[in-house]
Amino acid sequence: MSHAGRPQHLAIIMDGNGRWAARRGKARTYGHQAGTDVARRIVRAVGERGIPFLTVYAFSSENWNRPRHEVTRLMSLFRRALDREVEELNRNRVRLRFIGRREAFSASLQRGMAKAEQITCNNTGLQLNVAASYGGRGDIVDGARQLARRVQSGELQPDEVTEQTLADAMQLRGQPEPDLFIRTGGERRLSNYLLWNLAYTELYFSDVLWPDFTEEDLDAALADFARRERRFGGLADPSTLRHA
Repeated sequence: MSHAGRPQHLAIIMDGNGRWAARRGKARTYGHQAGTDVARRIVRAVGERGIPFLTVYAFSSENWNRPRHEVTRLMSLFRRALDREVEELNRNRVRLRFIGRREAFSASLQRGMAKAEQITCNNTGLQLNVAASYGGRGDIVDGARQLARRVQSGELQPDEVTEQTLADAMQLRGQPEPDLFIRTGGERRLSNYLLWNLAYTELYFSDVLWPDFTEEDLDAALADFARRERRFGGLADPSTLRHA
């Protein structure tokens, strides 16, 4: 079995914005703004490195439980980023897609999301998925509900429900599973992110807080991934094993 090479799909949890701001005596929202600027650079860097798919965790379904003033500020940053970034994304041939329960957002923000998707829908460069009001468990539940409705209507038989039919009912349908997952900020957990899709994904945890994450940090993660041997439950290639 050969080494992993270059990932086709990269998933990122951009963690550490609040702690980065706190260390500077600033409000958490200051860190979120800095994190938005870094996200712009990393999206560009991922595209330049020839990775076709990128999924980033912008706002989880659990983030709605944060203090109201922080959520309000995050929504303002989200809207501003939509207005400011779509033109550049479109210029760079990035296709933008939002995954998550967008009905939780305001009507105006939902319209902005739909417009951004429409503007970039014919682009053939990087596929950028932004997970917003997203939760991995909710994604699985929504997919299961969709299949249940098909069974109820007689369109689908119960024994026709397979891993593939469920995958086709979920948010990242039609895209390859993430090869590499990066979480910044020093935490070692998935936080309800893409739980179905990360079954065989290689995990990489960085202690760097997201606003400090650079292209060099990205390259370090990619280099680590390239050295890994992906088995998908199989056995290692005997020729790669070292003898004691």
